[in-house]
Amino acid sequence: MQAVYFLGDRELEIRSVPDPTPGPGEVVLEIKASGMCGSDLKFYRIKGGAAALGLGGDGSPVIAGHEPCGEVVEVGSGVSARQAAIGMRVMNHHYSGCGVCPHCSTGWSQMCDEGSTVYGATGDGAHAKYMKVPADTLVSLPDTLSYTTGAAISCGTGTAFGALQRLALRGTDTIAVFGQGPVGLSTTQLAVAMGARVIALDVDADRLARAAQFGAAELLDASDQNLLSAIQDLTDGKGVDCAIDCSSSPIARAQAIKATCKWGRVAFVGEGGDVTIDVSSDLLRKQLTLMGSWTFSRTGQADCARFIAERNVDVEALFTHSWPLAEAKSAYEIFDQQNTGKGVLIP
Repeated sequence: MQAVYFLGDRELEIRSVPDPTPGPGEVVLEIKASGMCGSDLKFYRIKGGAAALGLGGDGSPVIAGHEPCGEVVEVGSGVSARQAAIGMRVMNHHYSGCGVCPHCSTGWSQMCDEGSTVYGATGDGAHAKYMKVPADTLVSLPDTLSYTTGAAISCGTGTAFGALQRLALRGTDTIAVFGQGPVGLSTTQLAVAMGARVIALDVDADRLARAAQFGAAELLDASDQNLLSAIQDLTDGKGVDCAIDCSSSPIARAQAIKATCKWGRVAFVGEGGDVTIDVSSDLLRKQLTLMGSWTFSRTGQADCARFIAERNVDVEALFTHSWPLAEAKSAYEIFDQQNTGKGVLIP
């Protein structure tokens, strides 16, 4: 089969490799859609991949892609019919841990006490025709959802849903969403579906326009020097009930905290970087709840898919580009500019 490997320094290679064979407890998926995520760009840009970022591995390239969705085509020994059957439509929870620690046993295998494999980063991922995974990483894809939608749920959209669940978003809330890239747009789309009023913020006018299409009630230029005053004006001087940063910008993180009202909630989703806050005025004296939200559990991924299917959320609208696997090089050159919507590779 053909498979995509990131070499770092914005170079990738499509290699011919043997089709995978499942071992005990494993299955092989025929990948129908493999999403392109902003996190992929870290491995695309940096030589040494996951190891250079402190995520493990020995620095050798692995098959890229951590938003897998497809169909079970081969089942290894020891896999029960309830876990997997040939022809089953599935997503993959793209982490695998020890399986028995408190985190793994509750579906949070990325937090495994023994360390985890991250498919597409430290283990072979989904930018290929076939992918081998443990059967216990499979998440059923509802029949009404497309494979492309399932790929989005497998990281970007699932991450947005997980953060909104952590924030305990209510339909009566006003939420500020900082950053309207694919994860931020997913957050906007899902928050609207949950009944909340969304204030969308970004420095890019095109991304703000897309946020409006996804139901954002208000659009604000995040580079505006009077941004916090504008948020106060939109909330009768109170501030937003909650905020989420999807941008990784230190400035946006600080603004998210300052824009939130007393007793408010703030979640950081964007990876990397830092933030400086005044602990007394920004945090303690507002009784603010500040949390990090790292992707989602396996059960959370299933909950996200079920919510999207039941509410008929148009996740397909996130995608602006689709490429065959053979065009991965040009696909990542375009995606690397970070001025498009979500992309997907179709093996």
